[in-house]
Amino acid sequence: MAQLHRLPMGSFAFISFLLSAFSVLEPVLASGSLGSLPVTAFDEGYTHLFGDDNLVVYRDGKSVLLSLDERTGSGFVSQDIYLHGFFSASIKLPADYTAGVVVAFYMSNGDMFEKNHDEIDFEFLGNIRGKEWRIQTNVYGNGSTSVGREERYGLWFDPSDDYHQYSILWTDSLILFYIDGLPIREVKRMKAMRRAFFPSKPMSLYATIWDGSDWATNGGKYRVNYKYSPYIVQFTDLVLRGCAVDPIEKVSSVCEDAYPAGLTEDERITMGSMRKKHMTYSYCYDRTRYRIPPAECVISPGEAERLRRFDPVTFGSRSGGKRYRKTGRHMIQGSRADASS
Repeated sequence: MAQLHRLPMGSFAFISFLLSAFSVLEPVLASGSLGSLPVTAFDEGYTHLFGDDNLVVYRDGKSVLLSLDERTGSGFVSQDIYLHGFFSASIKLPADYTAGVVVAFYMSNGDMFEKNHDEIDFEFLGNIRGKEWRIQTNVYGNGSTSVGREERYGLWFDPSDDYHQYSILWTDSLILFYIDGLPIREVKRMKAMRRAFFPSKPMSLYATIWDGSDWATNGGKYRVNYKYSPYIVQFTDLVLRGCAVDPIEKVSSVCEDAYPAGLTEDERITMGSMRKKHMTYSYCYDRTRYRIPPAECVISPGEAERLRRFDPVTFGSRSGGKRYRKTGRHMIQGSRADASS
C-alpha cells in the first residue's frame, strides 16, 4: 500500500477514500514544457494553510490532495514570499456535479497588505452536471480591486479527466499565464496602466478549494451539493522558481536565470491563436462594467465582435476588495466574480 505523508488523524472511512483516490494518481509532466525546472517537494516549499485532514501529501512528498466537504475546504501556501518568478502546478479538478466549488491557484500578499494588496490569479469555477468548468485569470495591483481585469477561456480539454499544467510567470515588466506550456495571456506594465496597478510587492503562492455557493455558479443559483462530496482536487509537479524575499528585511535573494525570460516570437504567435480560439470574455470589452475601457486596453473591433457571441458574465460585489475572511477557524479565499454564463 502507498504511504501517506503528514496525514493528521481523521476518520477511517475518509482515509480509506483518499487511499483509493490516490491509487490512480501518477505524477506526470503535463504537455508543454517545464523544461529543466525542478519540482519542489511539499515539505521543502509549502505549508498547510487550512483544512485539517482535508489536505494529504503523497508520493514521496511531491503530490498533494485538497478536498472540500461539509466541514471545511482546504489549502496550502508557499513557505517563502517571492518578488517575481515562475510558479507552476499540474492540477486535476473534481468531476461530475461541481456547482459552487471554487479552486484557486494564485499569488497574493493580502495577509501583509490588507488595504493595498497585489494578486495574480488562476480561478476555476465549478458547474452543474453536463456543463464545463470555467477558468479565469485576474490581476490586481496595489489594492486596485475596483478595476477587475478578468479574462475567461473555454478549455480544449476536460480538466477533471487528467492533469494539466497551469503556470504563472511574473517579472518586473510583465505577467504571463500558461496552460500546458502554451501562453494564453500577457499583462505588461504599461504607462497607461500606471505602476501602482501592476503587482510590485512580494507575494506568497496559494492553492485552495472552498465553497463559493453564494456567487460562483450563476450568481448562487446552483450551490454546492454535499451529496457529491468530498470534492477532490489533486496537485503535482509543483514548481517554485522565484526570487525569495526575506520577510523582515524585504530583500530579495539573487536569482538570475531562475525562470523563463518571456515570450519568443513563435510563442507570441501561438498566444494570439489560442486567444482567438478560446477566450470567451475580457474585461476590456465589458461595456456594462466599464463605459470607457481601462486605459491599458487595446481594442480590436474584430475581437469585440467575436466576444459578443458569448453569454454575458456578471460580477458581484466585493467587500472593500478584501479577498480573505474567516469562518470559524477556517480561512476562506475568494473572488466575487460570478459566472452567469
